[in-house]
This record gives sequence, C-alpha cells and structure tokens, in this order.
Amino acid sequence: MTDLDDDQDRVARVRPAQLAPGAVIAQSLDNQWVSAELTRRMIARGQSLRDVADQRGKEVRAEYFRSLINTRQVVMNRVFFYNNPAVARDLLVDGPARDAHRRLLADGALVPYLLGEHEPTDRPGSVDLDEDAFRAWQDTVAGMAATDRLTCVRLSWDDRENVRDTRSALFNPFAARVQGLTAKDIPLLASQVGVEEARVPGFAERIGEIVQFSNEQSVRHGSVTRNVLYERFVTRQGYPISDGRYDSGKPFAGEVKQLIDLIYNVNLADALGMYPLTPLGSLRRVALQEWRDVRTAAPTDAVRDPEQLVRFLQRQAFSAVQDRLTPAAVDSLALDDIRRLRETSAWDGYMREFEALTRDPSGFADGIGGIFDRYVTLNGEILRLASERRGVPASVWDPVIEVVVTIGGAVFTAVSGNELWSVVGALGATANGSFGGSVQLALRNRQAGRREQKFARELAPVRLDGEREWNQFLDLVRRLPEYRERRGGLAATSSATVQEIEEIQEY
Repeated sequence: MTDLDDDQDRVARVRPAQLAPGAVIAQSLDNQWVSAELTRRMIARGQSLRDVADQRGKEVRAEYFRSLINTRQVVMNRVFFYNNPAVARDLLVDGPARDAHRRLLADGALVPYLLGEHEPTDRPGSVDLDEDAFRAWQDTVAGMAATDRLTCVRLSWDDRENVRDTRSALFNPFAARVQGLTAKDIPLLASQVGVEEARVPGFAERIGEIVQFSNEQSVRHGSVTRNVLYERFVTRQGYPISDGRYDSGKPFAGEVKQLIDLIYNVNLADALGMYPLTPLGSLRRVALQEWRDVRTAAPTDAVRDPEQLVRFLQRQAFSAVQDRLTPAAVDSLALDDIRRLRETSAWDGYMREFEALTRDPSGFADGIGGIFDRYVTLNGEILRLASERRGVPASVWDPVIEVVVTIGGAVFTAVSGNELWSVVGALGATANGSFGGSVQLALRNRQAGRREQKFARELAPVRLDGEREWNQFLDLVRRLPEYRERRGGLAATSSATVQEIEEIQEY
C-alpha cells in the first residue's frame, strides 16, 4: 500500500489513491472553522477566536471524535495537529491521551497531509505556529514505537511533480471556484448562506467585488488564497488572520467567510479524491451549485435512474428502539476511549456495513437496516465507555435515519425511524441541461439539541440526463404519502536540490 524508499523509513509515504476507501477530510479540524451561528455572534460582539475558545473548542473536539468514530481514516492538514487546540491538547503531556494519539497515527486512522514537507515534523513555512504544541507534536512522533510507521499523504513525493500537482489540483481550482461565483444563481446562493431577501442585491454586489479582486490578482500573477481573501473581505486590519477577528465593517463578512471556507475544504478534499466531512451548522457543498461535478467520481458511479432515487426516499421499516443511550455521551470521552471504541467488534461491524453501502448504493433498501442496527449497537458502546469514565446515565434514545437527495437547487429530505416518516421537498433553481447532485445519509437523534451525535456522509453522486428524467423523478416523489413541498432553496447550513524546487505557498 505504501511507497517506501527504505524499509527502515518510519514514514509510510502514500499518494491520495492509496488512502483507505471512505477516507475523509474533516472540515471542523480546520483551525479557522467556526459554525455559521457562532460566526454571526462573534461579528456582532466583536469577538475573536480566543474569546470563544471554550465553546468552539467543545464543538471542534466533539466533531473530531465523531469523525474518528464514523470513518476509518481521517486526513488532516499537518498544521492542524499542532495549531488546533482540540487536537493538540492530547499531545502536550505524556500519558494515555498521547499514547492513544500515537496508536491512531500508527494504525493509519489519523493521516497528516503534507503540502511540501518530506517529514511530518518538518516546520512548515509561512505559518504562525503554536510553538509548545509543535514541539509536543515532534515529541509525539519521535516517541512512536520502532515498529510503527506513520502514514503521510502528499500529492506527489517527487518535489517537481508535487509543485506542479499542487498548483493544478489546489491553487488553480480554488481560484477558479472563487472566480466562478458570479456565474451562480445568486438569489439561491444568498438564501443558502442565510442572507435575507431584502439584502440580496447588496450580497450580489459583494460577490462581484470578490470575483473582480480575484481576477485582478490572477492577471497580476498574484495569489488567490484563503488568507488573501480573508484579509480583503473578512478579517480586521492590523491583526493576524489566526486571531479570527472578523470585521463587522466589511459587508457580509460572515457569509463570505463561510463561503470561502467551504470552497477551501471542498477543494482540498477533491484534490485528494475524497469526501469533505462537513460538520453540523456549516455551509454544505450543495451551496456551490456544482451540478455537473458534485463529487469527483467516474460517471458510472452516479445514480441516473429516477425510480432508484425515489427508493432512497421511500419509507424504511425500523424497530422502535428505546432506553438505549444519549449520543451526547461522546462528549465525556477521552481520546483513549475513542481508540478503544475503534477496536470493538461493534465499530468494525458498523464500518463494514457502511462501506458495503457506499460501494453499492443501489443496495440501499436492503442495507440500510443493517447500518441502523449497527449504529445503535455502536452507540451502546459509547454509552458503556462514558459510564465507565464518568457514570453517564442512560436516557431515551430516538434514532432517526435521514436521507437527503439534492438535484440542482432542489433538496429532498426523508426522515424515518420509530414510526416517524416524512418527506419534504424544497424546490430551488435547476441548471438548464444539467441535473446533478448527490445522495447523503445522516444518522442522528430525533431529540433536538446542539450537541447531538449526527453524522452525515454522501453515498453517491446523482446525474439525471435531462429535464424529462427530472420531471419523472419529481412526479414520483410527489406521489409519496406524507410528502410536503415548498418553493425556494434551503439554507445550506463537508531528486532535485532544494534550491531547484519552487517553494509551495501555504494553502
């Protein structure tokens, strides 16, 4: 599975295609990630990331654990291991947490993405580092067992190829996505980022300014990066971007930040050939209106049959499950508990069921019940571990499966579980001549709450051939019992020498 130059090399150097099937980029581990709600509050109150560190830290920590619970392999920008306090806290002191982190690295559960470095402990250029956490990261890696190898991924391990591939797979597509924003359905985009109808003209003007600035940067051979756009349109002047001080005087700073962050994380996931794992409360990929290429996948992987799409939304029969667990119990766990959870048969069974469904989405009707049962069993293990650690009591658990089908600007959501079932359609714009989207599966607790266990993953891309297939699908959906429909989009709240090699700018 690995490209190793030397059997004694402690680093397993892989390319993206060698990652585990279903590997994800977790957006919440981005050290600039803030939920849309918290971003608005920060701007209104003039707060920085430091001012909301406690609340944000809890949210990021929970998403970090949930990404490890719900996927085999999580790929992280190498900087996030030491610049994200929710991750770095496990490295700062010798003990069970650091040991668990080492085990997850050795198992390939956590994979650093290296931009241009050869070693995971190399100091990245042009990045403000948390020096204590960076030294702790270096110590953690140095303390791994002699027989362990740390899996790291790079676009290419040939330096010249890596410079070329990084430019073509990361920087150019990022600029192209930004520069293509004015070609979107702006009223639909505005509704998805939460802009009120009366402010849509101002929002459209601001999007035009961002695109114009980006175009001018490209013409002058300047950089079009997230930091450059942050400085101009999001953050306060005179403060480091890492402070996270968003300027209320810059029009639509919060909405622009959410949009830029989505493009940034989707772009990296596409470059590595995997799905972005978008946390609850963040802008979803559907906002980018990429109807022709919602996921980097071969056309044969796409769902094209309108009747098959309807089957994703049809009612599934599930047994009522009561008195099982409180998913928020995961918040009381430590990293070592997560490591132990990943070694249980319940976790392995859940992964195998999910991976089987991802490989063959057409088997949804037969396979979804197995995933549901495995999910409940897995959460029983979470409760057991939480009870061992802090005596967290059991309470009523109402598991729900939610299927989301997006086609163009339309979103259809089916919810079922514990005899509850409903289908809701929100009809936004659809692109002429192109009806693409995706099927996403979410597992969650029906009991509302900000800290609930909710995990969503895309199962398959959708590419209907045209308007006839779209109308066929819509007609079939409208015949489903309990179907409700509304107009408008939903808020989308995923061997050369060093001197001869061009330095890669921080992405």
